[in-house]
Formats: sequence, structure tokens, C-alpha cells
Amino acid sequence: MNIVLHDVCLRDGLQMERQTVPTPVKLEWLRRLVQTGVDVVQVGSFVHPGKVPQMADTDELFRQFLSSGDVPAGVVLSGLVLNEKGLERGLAAGVGMFCMGVSASETHSRKNTGMAVDEATGRIIAMAHQAAAAGHPVQVSVQSAFGCGFEGAVPPEEVLRIVRRYLDAGLTRISLADTAGHATPDRVERLFDEIRRIDAGVELACHFHNTYGMGLANTHAAMRAGAVSLECAVGGLGGCPFTKIAGGNVCTEDLVHMLQHMGIRRDIRLDGLTSLAGALAAHFGRELPGLIYRSGGIPEYETAHA
Repeated sequence: MNIVLHDVCLRDGLQMERQTVPTPVKLEWLRRLVQTGVDVVQVGSFVHPGKVPQMADTDELFRQFLSSGDVPAGVVLSGLVLNEKGLERGLAAGVGMFCMGVSASETHSRKNTGMAVDEATGRIIAMAHQAAAAGHPVQVSVQSAFGCGFEGAVPPEEVLRIVRRYLDAGLTRISLADTAGHATPDRVERLFDEIRRIDAGVELACHFHNTYGMGLANTHAAMRAGAVSLECAVGGLGGCPFTKIAGGNVCTEDLVHMLQHMGIRRDIRLDGLTSLAGALAAHFGRELPGLIYRSGGIPEYETAHA
């Protein structure tokens, strides 16, 4: 199975932290992260620094790291943009892959972007075409795809309506994001299956939050239904500052530990991820939501049980 690991710790993981992380510290974490073998690292988001102060140095992070020569061959540096100004900044900074999306919840959409869903969708599609015309891969997402902390249930039909607009616009790299953490494995499989029935050529990605403890199970369900790109964050840090109850992301090292015991992505350095998670925990002075960096992994036992 060709699974892509997309770590979002430096963006989604840090945006909820009140303690601003200095740029040199982020650069060191970024250097350690790209050396673990993950495929895509989200360096930050190009948003207004007054709304998300932790992301104020995203432009500088890209410029300094790209000029350092520390980016291993094959590793993609992604960035999140919400509007045309963010896209302009991202293009200037050297973003490798652009991530942008629309919430399926009207309330969350207005809190996150100040726009209604339909307006946001039209603008995101135009931005995606602009980024693609400039030679950059683009991943578009549907946020609050499984529920909203403000509105409650989000009808699958609304998610599929946005997905169809993406597909009609020629955008086939699509992520479903469980912003509020309301997803369950059965609903995940049904929704991803439905998208694949609409277009078998879609490249599916998933982004789950562990608000209610189901993040890893939901990620596995998405894999079963054809998701090939899995988003996660070292230590399980993160959460959306514009949702009602913010929960951390699926933990990168916990996910990699599970995959490797399934015989998948054994090339990724789990020890590098757990070491980095420990460094983040020391920096913030608290235990992180992740488990494997504290407990250690399950010992290999396949030979003994063969």
C-alpha cells in the first residue's frame, strides 16, 4: 500500500499554543522532522498574524529552511492558505504544495474565513487554479466534514456537493478534515466510499482530530476506504482555534507505530519521531497527547508467533 505521511505539527500542531515558539526552535524541529522520512511537512499557514500569532513567521521559516540546503530529496514542504493574499505570500515564500479548503459548516466557515460556504468554495477553486498554473500541486479539503462543534451534524450531501464542485473544476487531490472530531469509523468508510464512486481517480487524503479518542481508528477506516495521504502531528498536538472544542491531531508517531506493525512504511524513523515528541514536551513543559513517545513501541514478535 502506497501511503503518504503528511505531518502538520508545525502548523495545526502549534496554532493553538499560547507560548510562541521562536523561529530558530521551529527551524530545528523542522530539520529533525524532515530527517525522519515523512513525505510532506506542513511548515505553517499564511494567515493574519493578529488572528494566529503562532504563524507570524511562516514566510521566514520557508525562506530560511529552503536556503539552508536541509531539505532531503523527495520531501515536500506544504503550506496552508485561506485567501488570495495568503496565496500570494505562499508563492513568494516557495511553498512546495498548497493546501486550501472550505468548511461544510456555515458557522465554522464564517468564523474561520469570514465567508459563507459557497463564496469560500468559489474563491478556493480560483486560487487552486492559480497555484496549479504556477506549477504547484494543490490539495483542497472539506473541513468539518463529519460534524461541527457549533451546528452539530453536517449532512454528507453537503460534503459531497463541495467535493463535486472540486472535481468539476479538475481538482482531484481532496482531503476530508474532521475539524470537530465527530467522525466515527463507519461514517468515514461510507463517505470516502461514496467519493470514490463519484470519481475513481480521486486522490483521497484524511485529517482527523482526536477530540473524542477516535482519531487513529478513523484514520484506519479512511485507509480501508482508499485514502492514500494521512495527515498527523508529532506528539498529537493541535486543534482548530475557530471550532468550539479544539482537540489534538492524530499523533504521527502513534500512527507510524501502527502502520509499521501492519507492515507499512517501515522506512520511517520512528525513533526520530519519538525523540522529537520528547523535545516538544520538554519545550512546553507538559506531557503531550501522544502515547508511543512515552510508552515505547510494542516489541517485534512476528518471528516468535510464526
